[in-house]
Amino acid sequence: FCFANMKSGQLQINELRNILNEHFHWHKARLDCFVSMLLALLAVNTVNLTQLAVSFPSRALISSRYRRMQRFFSEHWIDYDDVAWFIMRLFGFTDSDYYLSLDRTNWKWGKININLLVLAVVYRGAAIPVYWLPLNKRGNSNSRERIALLKRFIDQFGRDPIKGILADREFIGDQWLGWLLEQKIPFTIRIRNNCYTTNAQGERIRVDQLFYTLNPGEERIIRDARKLGRHRVHISGLRLSDGEMLIVVSDHFEPQAIQIYGLRWEIETLFGCLKGRGFKLEETRVVGYLRIKKLLVLPVIAFCWCHKIGEWKHTCILPIKIKTHNRRAQSLFRYGLDAIRSEILNLFTTSKKLLLIMISILRPSLPDPVRNNLSLCAR
Repeated sequence: FCFANMKSGQLQINELRNILNEHFHWHKARLDCFVSMLLALLAVNTVNLTQLAVSFPSRALISSRYRRMQRFFSEHWIDYDDVAWFIMRLFGFTDSDYYLSLDRTNWKWGKININLLVLAVVYRGAAIPVYWLPLNKRGNSNSRERIALLKRFIDQFGRDPIKGILADREFIGDQWLGWLLEQKIPFTIRIRNNCYTTNAQGERIRVDQLFYTLNPGEERIIRDARKLGRHRVHISGLRLSDGEMLIVVSDHFEPQAIQIYGLRWEIETLFGCLKGRGFKLEETRVVGYLRIKKLLVLPVIAFCWCHKIGEWKHTCILPIKIKTHNRRAQSLFRYGLDAIRSEILNLFTTSKKLLLIMISILRPSLPDPVRNNLSLCAR
């Protein structure tokens, strides 16, 4: 962890601590530890505690820093609703409508399975995580776990802003779809091609038979609701370029159902940022059910900060170059991550004014005109 001088570095740590304290209200020692871990994570790009201990900004022995982090994840209580509110306010979701994406990511450490169910808001290419639930088992989540996660979100933020739930093929089942329909929560969910539904005559057929005449690139929307299990849903299908069928179901007739479902991919981008392309979540040796849930707060806050800095730089400082295939040369997350790391690690930067500006972006209450003025200071 490299600051031009320790006094300057302490100034940044104090400012970051003050901003986070406005939302989390943790004990000072706990908040100091979290802020130090956050800055260390951005320096080394891994949640492995052994690596974090080396970059942890402290004059204590490396072994002492390591034990301090261990105590944080074993003893400190976290209110995940406070974390969720911080994230929702940071991105302005409390004043807008949004799609929610629900998905699961898992990996193994030795013989131990780490399995996380994540609920995130679709946003500008990479979904923003709000709640997550470690699953103390292998394989798919069940309806009870999905409903519990979504209920927690609705209890805090309501159901009215939800434009729809987006999910992949594992997120089906009569109980789950029935609850979404009963709660009047819109959804667009992919189903397996071998599911059974009914044709126009009410006969029971495989759902892919409704679309067998489609050529690659063609899609079809069934206008009337068809039965799927115990419920009636609206079905749309697209023949992919490799010949496979993509079939989604919605709670209502939606001409853009296939395009809306495509937004689900943003949660896969999120997982890539938290894992291999970002903070190497799979390198953690924290595997306990409650500890992994607590640990995830660290890379999630880091991800949100990087994404906001990437947005700010792209909008106010220097737009990301667009390549010939009309895509950005790098993601907003990577743009922001590189900018923060440059300020933290650059030995030749004698002023830390820019890093202070980047820290201030984490203040959700910051008005837009102030954000724009910050861009002038950063140039």
